[in-house]
Amino acid sequence: MIIVDVETTGVDSRLCSLLSVGALDFANPQYQFYMECRIFDGAHVEKEALAVNGFKLDKLRDAKKKTDREVVEAFLEWMKTCNEWTLAGQNPSFDRDFLEQTAHRYHINWPLAQRTIDLHSVAYYHMTRAGKTIPSKNNHSALNLDAILLYVGLPERNGSHNALEDAQLEAEAFSRLFTGKGLLPEFEDFAVSIGLT
Repeated sequence: MIIVDVETTGVDSRLCSLLSVGALDFANPQYQFYMECRIFDGAHVEKEALAVNGFKLDKLRDAKKKTDREVVEAFLEWMKTCNEWTLAGQNPSFDRDFLEQTAHRYHINWPLAQRTIDLHSVAYYHMTRAGKTIPSKNNHSALNLDAILLYVGLPERNGSHNALEDAQLEAEAFSRLFTGKGLLPEFEDFAVSIGLT
């Protein structure tokens, strides 16, 4: 599976633009992808999204950056070298929709299936099976990435989100939930301690 994370200018994949794409091949985790891009002309920009991802409004149209088309084309070329193309991550349908919508905007063939593997669902199942209480807010699951990271023995994220760093954290969390073992050397200082925090 391919662990993928995107940063965007908002939540609507039809109106908002990609800003960056981070991914790694779960079966070959040192094989990673990261690119940033400028936004497409007319893209909707939500200030709340920029507050989360840390991109600056005055840099969104930087002509030195790749276009969103070039980033999606590069991602699809990178992806072709992976053995399994199932997308996975924390809320991967969001990431898939932005990548797919960008591909469609430029009439690029989208070869990926709609099925995804959602870290939230895997962690929810794991916690339920272990008899743990699922955090909730407003009568909905509040099991966000930071809560999952704490559950598997990793620290919460600090500061702005980064697509590749988040993809790496998601891959590490998947590995700990699936196998009880770590995946990436950058997290080996954090003991696997599922559910102990």
